Amino acid sequence: MTDGQDQTGPSWEELPLPEDYPEPQVEGRAGLNGGMGEGDAPGSTDQAGKCGPNLLQMLKAAESRWSPQGRDRDGAEASGMVTEALKTDMRIQFTDQKQELNKRAAKTGRRSLSRSISQSSTDSHSSVCSDSSEDESSPKGKVQKTSKGLSDFCIKNIKKADFGRREIEIAQQEMPALMVLRKRAGGEKPLAGAKVVGCTHITAQTAVLIETLCALGAQCRWAACNIFSTQNAVAAALAEGGTSVFAWRGESEDDFWWCIDRCVGAETWQPNMILDDGGDLTHWIYKKYPSLFKKVKGIVEESVTGVYRLYQLSKAGRLCIPAINVNDSVTKQKFDNLYCCKESILDGLKRTTDVMFGGKQVVVCGYGEVGKGCCAALRALGAVLYVTEVDPICALQACMDGFRVIKLSEMVRQVDVIITCTGNKNVVGREHLDRMKNGCIVCNMGHSNTEIDLVSLQAAELRWERVRPQVDHVIWPDGKRIVLLAEGGLLNLSCSTVPSFVLSITATTQALALIELYNAPEGRYKQDVYLLPKKMDEYVASLHLPTFEAHLTELNDDQAKYLGISKQGPFKPNYYRY
Repeated sequence: MTDGQDQTGPSWEELPLPEDYPEPQVEGRAGLNGGMGEGDAPGSTDQAGKCGPNLLQMLKAAESRWSPQGRDRDGAEASGMVTEALKTDMRIQFTDQKQELNKRAAKTGRRSLSRSISQSSTDSHSSVCSDSSEDESSPKGKVQKTSKGLSDFCIKNIKKADFGRREIEIAQQEMPALMVLRKRAGGEKPLAGAKVVGCTHITAQTAVLIETLCALGAQCRWAACNIFSTQNAVAAALAEGGTSVFAWRGESEDDFWWCIDRCVGAETWQPNMILDDGGDLTHWIYKKYPSLFKKVKGIVEESVTGVYRLYQLSKAGRLCIPAINVNDSVTKQKFDNLYCCKESILDGLKRTTDVMFGGKQVVVCGYGEVGKGCCAALRALGAVLYVTEVDPICALQACMDGFRVIKLSEMVRQVDVIITCTGNKNVVGREHLDRMKNGCIVCNMGHSNTEIDLVSLQAAELRWERVRPQVDHVIWPDGKRIVLLAEGGLLNLSCSTVPSFVLSITATTQALALIELYNAPEGRYKQDVYLLPKKMDEYVASLHLPTFEAHLTELNDDQAKYLGISKQGPFKPNYYRY
């Protein structure tokens, strides 16, 4: 969860990245209602347009919150809903669980970027993230069944389901909007008949989203978008709950695509909705099962990389179904990318390196929302920050925030840490890696694992040494070594965890996007990429405010007329930059 979320796997060879990426909305492209409203800025669309009938009912319920009476009872009502939903969902069994203290078995399958390694330290991760007590062999040939006899899944160990269930229940308490959504819309089943195939990180937080979709009537099959971020116990809990999951921590590249294929290629089950994170699932269907798009109603994509690919397809006239770009929703950009990374960057760095960052010189490549969050967090620890940028607007923002904007080549010899946050490829190349000083830490917070030139690190003269989970020393012939985290994959979800509350915001936006696409009448959405209405962003935000006992000010009639807006919103035009 960054400018999108990381997925470790091949890039789309058939769809190379263009020299310049398409804008999220271009002049003349159909907006949410098929065109631009008068007075909209170029590239903007009327986001406060039509919504499905189920969403309108939810919004009406939300609008009552703006009245003084609704505001007064707001906190108690939402709190009661969350409590009641949790009571319904939580079935914690406080039984003694035997601890598995077996030594890690030797790998039987080699990861795509792994080298011969030696373990010289014990694990420092949480049990959910590292699963270090389990062997690293592929479970593809292992026959497993749930307590109900279901076997349509492939995970590490179904026996860990109870532990994973407890993790999911903990996450539920920090994801109030999804729990309220279950309460408000669960009876209507707005996703009844939906068959959602998903490819996202499989963590306790995304498990809450998956089970919310099931509670709203959907059937789900799921694979992981990242080979390191899957929490094996959570995957087991999902499988035990009836969701077909194909994922485990430490997949090889071949395993990664095999899992996606098992999700999509089931003979007796065909999807009609796609929820993607990174675009690999969409790509695989285009490549292997293009006929499935005849029955698919739409795609929901939440990453920068995946959204770029969708706009590429649209520009080339190859996008054959509607898609909703969740990544550029305000609730995703500001909260998932900025606030989430602001907290999780430190968690990932501390767990993997045990380094004190006060006084350390750090280069952050990219000053988008992810880069801003990383810089703010590291500056608070006393680090000396430098920023690299290609965008003059982002570069000016970095300067005004007090950071020196440089080229990486100018500082690469003296910095202690390099963090990539661009979503681009080969941001840190071999020419930079060769010039880094001994002990420099290199990691990635962007979606794609292509930001660091890992291919060049496979050269015969370099030696890899595993020092702890997700931490490798890459050693040069002269003895110099750099510290590479998560093999260039997404640091926060590979090496730590992310705040459940922030993911609640993004997950709720994804759920509403699926409901909207699935229930939209034929003809509302063309074969193009759309943003959710501004009203929907505001609704998602309003569901989270009771957690903070926040009370919104209500406009009077004269004030609303003066601003030219409705008292119930939306409160900002579509081109407004938060």
